[in-house]
Amino acid sequence: MGRGKYKNKPTGKRQFSTPEEMLAGTSSRPRTFRKQEAEYEEEVSEEEGSEEGSEEESEGNNEQKLKGTQGIIQIENPNLVKPKSLKARDIDLGKTTELSRREREEIEKQKAHERYMKLQEQGKTEQAKKDLERLSLIRQQRAEAAKKRDEEKAAKEQKKAEARK
Repeated sequence: MGRGKYKNKPTGKRQFSTPEEMLAGTSSRPRTFRKQEAEYEEEVSEEEGSEEGSEEESEGNNEQKLKGTQGIIQIENPNLVKPKSLKARDIDLGKTTELSRREREEIEKQKAHERYMKLQEQGKTEQAKKDLERLSLIRQQRAEAAKKRDEEKAAKEQKKAEARK
């Protein structure tokens, strides 16, 4: 029965070196890491040495090292906008923030509704005119019904008065 690459379960525990060991150079990291770290430090020191003479030119450019053809081809991708982080001391309190499209539309909708309701109260909209006509018609019908009731009541009272006599 094949057991694969490992005959036993790999149970390597991570060992972290302390800052003191790192400074002393006695950390127990593999040699390959030390070689890579030394090469990296040499590259960084070479870049710093060459940039010291051209500091004025490179002050405005804080770009990362480009890989492959990225340095040759300049791509303007609007989706790759780098976020601009503002510190608390750099915030301009006098500056007004622009509203998003949805917020602007919502505010405009509320204002339009308020204007419509004002006109509605004044009776200037078509719906308000129709409502007022209906209301006047209903009042007229109720007034007629009240008159009929009064007449009927008066007629009943007259009948009762005549019957008593």
